[in-house]
Amino acid sequence: MRPAPRSLPALLCCCSAGLLLLLLRWRRWKRLWEKVEAARQRQEEGLDRMDKAVRSFREQHPSVNMVSILSLSLPELSRKLRDGSLPPEHVFYAYLSKALQITRETNCITEYMQESETQLQQARPPGKPGLLYGVPVSIKDSINCQGHDSTLGFVKNINQPMAEDSVLVQVLKRQGAIPFVKTNVPQSLISFDCKNLIFGQTFNPLLYTRTPGGSSGGEGALIGGGGSILGFGTDVGGSLRFPAAFCGICALKPTGNRLSKKGVISGVPGQKSVVAAVGPMAKDVESLALCMRALLCEDMFNLDSTVPPLPFNEEACSMGVQLTSFQLELFLAPQVYSSTQPLRIGYYETDFFTMPSPAMRRAVRETKKLLEDAGHTLVPFEITNVDYVTYNFCVRGMFADGCTSFLKKFEGELERSSVGTFFWLAKLPNCLKTLVSWIAKPFMPRLSNIIRSMRTNTVDELWGLHHEIEESCHQFIAQWKKLNLDVMLCPMLGPALGIGYPGKLSVAVSYTMLYNSLDFPAGVVPVTMVTDEDEKELKGYQGYFQDRWDRTLAKAFHGSVGLPVAVQCVALPWQEELCLRFMKEVETLTLKKNQIV
Repeated sequence: MRPAPRSLPALLCCCSAGLLLLLLRWRRWKRLWEKVEAARQRQEEGLDRMDKAVRSFREQHPSVNMVSILSLSLPELSRKLRDGSLPPEHVFYAYLSKALQITRETNCITEYMQESETQLQQARPPGKPGLLYGVPVSIKDSINCQGHDSTLGFVKNINQPMAEDSVLVQVLKRQGAIPFVKTNVPQSLISFDCKNLIFGQTFNPLLYTRTPGGSSGGEGALIGGGGSILGFGTDVGGSLRFPAAFCGICALKPTGNRLSKKGVISGVPGQKSVVAAVGPMAKDVESLALCMRALLCEDMFNLDSTVPPLPFNEEACSMGVQLTSFQLELFLAPQVYSSTQPLRIGYYETDFFTMPSPAMRRAVRETKKLLEDAGHTLVPFEITNVDYVTYNFCVRGMFADGCTSFLKKFEGELERSSVGTFFWLAKLPNCLKTLVSWIAKPFMPRLSNIIRSMRTNTVDELWGLHHEIEESCHQFIAQWKKLNLDVMLCPMLGPALGIGYPGKLSVAVSYTMLYNSLDFPAGVVPVTMVTDEDEKELKGYQGYFQDRWDRTLAKAFHGSVGLPVAVQCVALPWQEELCLRFMKEVETLTLKKNQIV
C-alpha cells in the first residue's frame, strides 16, 4: 500500500533528522581525528627539533665523547656535574641524541620540552648545586609539566596544557635536574601495556615484539634503551614495576605519600582502596637512592604539606653505619652500601593465584641462595588469600562506584581498545553484572569474581571495605613481625609479554597490586635472564585454574630466551631506605655471580 499523504512529511522529517545526526557525528569524529593528527605532528616536530639541536651541538663540539658520558652511572655523572669537571651541555646533548635514537626505535617519547634548552643555558645556581644539578630527566605523560599536555592517551586532553608543574617536577628543577621529554602511556593508565590512539604502541627496547610494560611504559623503554638516566612514573598496580622488570632496569614504588602526588593525574582519581604512588626508575639501585635523597628535602615538604617531613635516612640505607658529613658528601661512592650487617628476609615463590613462569620461580630461588650464602637469614612466608585481595580489595576497591568514574573518562573518545572486554563489562548495569557473573562461574570462576566485584557499592559497603582493607594490612604486618622480618623477597611477573597480551591478562597483576593494597614500598631488581631450560619447562605450564587466562599467559611467556627476569624487594610502610638497602644487596650479589660465571 502507498503511504498516506500525511505520513510522507513525517517520514521525510525522520530521514532528515537521521541524516543530520549522522552529519553531526561525522563532523565531531573529523574534529577529533584532526586533534589526533595535530598531536602526532607536534610529536614529530619535537623530534625534528631534538635532531637539529643535536646536530648543531655536534658541529660546534666535535670532540665531545658522548659514548663515555652515557656510560657513567648517575652517581658518577652527578659528581662530575657538581664539581664542574663535566659541562651540563655535554651531558644534555649526549642524552638528547640517545633519546632520539631510542624513540625512533621504540616510540617512547610523546613530547620534547624545548624549554629544557633554556633551562640548560641558565647560569650555575649560586652556592652549592643540588644533587641532580645538570641531570636530564624524563617524565611520564600523566605527571604535570607547565605548558604541556597530560593526555593519559585521551583525545579530549589534547591541547589542554597544564598551568603549572607538579610538585615533583618543581622539586626536581630546584635540585638542578632538567626535565627534557615526556613519555608514552596506555589509554587511561589502567593497563600494563603501553598503547593509545594518539601516539600509538611503544615497543620494548630489548625485543620489539614485546611490550615494555605499563603504565609507565614509555619511561621503561627510554631508560631501558639508555635514552634517559633517570625517569619518573606512577604505580597503582605495578605501573612502575612492570616496565622496570620487562625492560631490565630498576624502579622503586614508595609508600603512597612518601613523594608528593600533587599535580599527578590518576587513572581512577578519588579512589582510596588501592594506593597510588609516584616513584623513580633508573638503571641501578644507587641511582634510585640518590634520587630519593634529592627529592626528600625541605622543598618537597614545603610545597606539599600533606607529605610527611621524613628526610632520607642515611643510616638505614647504609646498613646501620652512621655517616660523617664528609661521608655524606661522598655517598655516591659504592662503599656506602658495603656493610655486611645481615638481614632477616621473608620470601615466597608463588602467590597461588598467578602461577609463576619457570624463570620467575628460578629467579626467587637463585636470589634466596645468594642471600643465604652472603650470611642473611631467609624465612619462608606463607602468602594467603591473594585471590580475595585481588577481587575484593583491588578490583572492587578501584571500581567501587560501579566503574562510573572510569567510564566517564572514555566519553566521546574515538577508541576504547586499550581496556578491551573490561570496558564493555564495566558498562553493564548491576543486575546484568550479577547475571553474567553467575553464568561465567562454572567456566571461568576468576572472570565471574571480577565481574561481581565491579558492581556499584553503597556508602556503607565502601566504608566496610575500607575497614576490611585496614584489618588485612594489620594482619599482614602482624605475620611479618611474628617472623621478625626486615624485608621480603617476592616474585615479579616476567619475562616481558608479547604486545597485546596485557589487555588479555588483567589478572596477572596479582604479584604487584598486593603491595598497592597494603601500601608497602616495593622495588624491582633484574636478577637473571630466561634460559633454554626455562623455555622447556614452560611446556608443562598449566596455571592454578587452567582457564583461558592461564592458557593465554603460557602463550605470552613463550619465546623469551635471553629476556630479563626480576624480583620484588619489599619493606614495611615508610621504610623506603631499607627497601633500597635490600635492593642494593640483591643487585650487588647478582652482579658478583654474573662476573664469576
